[in-house]
Amino acid sequence: MERRWQVLVVVSIAVFVASLDLFIVNIAFPDIQADFAGSSVAGLSWVLNAYAIVYAALLVPAGRLADRYGRRKGFLVGMVVFLIGSALCGVAPSVDTLVAARVLQAVGAAILTPTSLALLLPEFPPAQRATAIGIWAAVGGVAAAAGPPIGGLLVEVSWRLVFLVNIPVGLAALFYAVRILRETKDEGAERPDLVGAGVLAVAIGLLSLGLVEAPDWGWSDPRTLGCFAVAAALLVVFWIRCARHPAPMIHLSMLRVRSFAMANLTILLFMVAFSAMLLGGVLFMTQVWGDSVLRAGLSLSPGPLMAATFSALTGRQAARFGQRNLAAVGCLIFAVGSAWFLTQLTATPDYAGAMLPALLLTGIGVGFVLPSTSSAAAASLPPAQFATGSAVLTMFRQIGSVLGVSILVAILDTPNTTDPAATFDGAWTLMLVASLAAMVSALAIGTVRMHVPEGEAAAPAAPEVAGAPTAAVTA
Repeated sequence: MERRWQVLVVVSIAVFVASLDLFIVNIAFPDIQADFAGSSVAGLSWVLNAYAIVYAALLVPAGRLADRYGRRKGFLVGMVVFLIGSALCGVAPSVDTLVAARVLQAVGAAILTPTSLALLLPEFPPAQRATAIGIWAAVGGVAAAAGPPIGGLLVEVSWRLVFLVNIPVGLAALFYAVRILRETKDEGAERPDLVGAGVLAVAIGLLSLGLVEAPDWGWSDPRTLGCFAVAAALLVVFWIRCARHPAPMIHLSMLRVRSFAMANLTILLFMVAFSAMLLGGVLFMTQVWGDSVLRAGLSLSPGPLMAATFSALTGRQAARFGQRNLAAVGCLIFAVGSAWFLTQLTATPDYAGAMLPALLLTGIGVGFVLPSTSSAAAASLPPAQFATGSAVLTMFRQIGSVLGVSILVAILDTPNTTDPAATFDGAWTLMLVASLAAMVSALAIGTVRMHVPEGEAAAPAAPEVAGAPTAAVTA
């Protein structure tokens, strides 16, 4: 095997492990709750949200630090940190230690993602880079499709295997990475705004805390209002830092490009719906229908499979039909699936008639939206900002995930004791409203015109800078 393909395999395995963890943790959620007696859905939501918040805040600065000090070094450090975090998750004695270990995992993943692409691209000539990126991105789709059934099988033994399974695969990738990866760096790269990253993480964390605890504290309780007020103030501080720092988390000039700004708003709104579905579906099948985690995992797998399949198809059609149109259609299809959940799901199990059609529709919608918004965001910017712009899009995706899980937890924290299925009506309504709002935002993306440097063909030759194109279905 040629060296460049060996590099592709190594970095893809690393991305697969990091991506898989996003999907199998949702499947393990009921067993984690059962194992830690007295834990609430609100408390356990931090197992998902802590990872997403830290990943979102560190992705851009981690990529820039790797540019400055060495991408190979960053990849190896990121993999080691991720594996240590996985091991600590697998032996965590309490919810608090599990959340702390998830934070460590997120730090490793935030370093791993941009460095994996930055190490891959120099190995391929410009004419083959689009193919390499497509394979690298498709790994996320494979992880999404494999996540539910693999998670269900592992949880049958122990939910801890959901995390421990990363270790042998990650160690194998680490062994070969040491042998074949070459160091590249840009010593002139600016120092990233780590303070800004911290401000963003605390702001989103407080917003999430206010949402998940509001049903218990009360929406007008000073603690709830204080969380929202401080979060708002910190977001203003973050915006000011972005305007003044020489290497900000977000270059505000990017957001003045309408198609880029609306693509990010679209993905944020859509991920509110998508993340609510990922967790809500598992909880509904296990808590309302009484299915085992294994059965739930296998039952939910058609959705991610559709997402992976249609992501591959949509990615090739973006230029023909327009990113705006494909993203809007995807949001509409997802909304129809959400309406099916809302109107057809009852406490009486009916997988073929009530659950499966909704899973297929929402999965197809995901397959339309994620590659279309990724393409719209990248194509809206000059080539020198492709990767950074895609990293910003990934950040907005993670923030949307945090909001979706937090709002879902707030909805489910006020159960309907007479009709358990009705408790989830608010979740399906959230999905419907958020996906329709995302459709409106997608229509505002407008016509996207690819920036092509003078003297270059329109075929993409991705730059070797921080950040990474979002994978087809990774979260």
